[in-house]
Amino acid sequence: MAKKVLIILSDADAFPLHNTGAEGKTVDQPSGFFLMELAKPLQKLLDAGVEVTFASPQGKEPKPDPNSETLLAFAGNYLERRRENELIERMKRENGFTHPRRFRDISDAELRAFDGVFIPGGHAPLADLGEDEDLGRILRHFHVEHKPTAVICHGPYALLSTRLNQDGFAYKGYKLTSWSDAEEKVMETLLRGEIEKVESRLREAGADMQEGAGEKIGQITVDREVVSGGNPMAADALGNRFLQMLEAK
Repeated sequence: MAKKVLIILSDADAFPLHNTGAEGKTVDQPSGFFLMELAKPLQKLLDAGVEVTFASPQGKEPKPDPNSETLLAFAGNYLERRRENELIERMKRENGFTHPRRFRDISDAELRAFDGVFIPGGHAPLADLGEDEDLGRILRHFHVEHKPTAVICHGPYALLSTRLNQDGFAYKGYKLTSWSDAEEKVMETLLRGEIEKVESRLREAGADMQEGAGEKIGQITVDREVVSGGNPMAADALGNRFLQMLEAK
């Protein structure tokens, strides 16, 4: 039987940017899923015959982060950008990408049919994944059953949703890698505002955050059932390792 993977996406097309302008306002900064962080692991899963199901808090059509669709994000590689956009268009036609499953509609019984879960990045998860009780229930299933769990960039922020369970943060003591505070500070300079820090929030919750030069160049971290990466450069390695973990399960 084919392996089945649940892909968690945000409904948000923006995230809160704090203390902007002279008045220190909070504004909505356009965002969404980061194209290559979704597309590269997704393509590997599909090539291996894995069945994928998309899910989000309210079942809205996921939007790409505008910055992730620029040629700059692809280092000028027009063909690579076209391939990844074509993959998303294929998912819209064939895999229900435009109407993801709502978290609350996925029962505990249905979760047993999934072999793994994947959460890509982009800043959008900051808006609606870290405090979602239904997502916490879903992720706790994969944690308790030791099923492969892949998270990248801002995707690890979603793991904070497990704190809403009476048992607390499910990944306390786990070695994890995410978009670093240092990288976020660069974004704050560019956007002229303050952004929630994924690395700090996970560390405060009890995760053992892995940072440094390796994270900047795409190094991944594996601890028990979780494989994590810090930025788009980790997308290929994360996809490969996640697939290996699925095949070994």
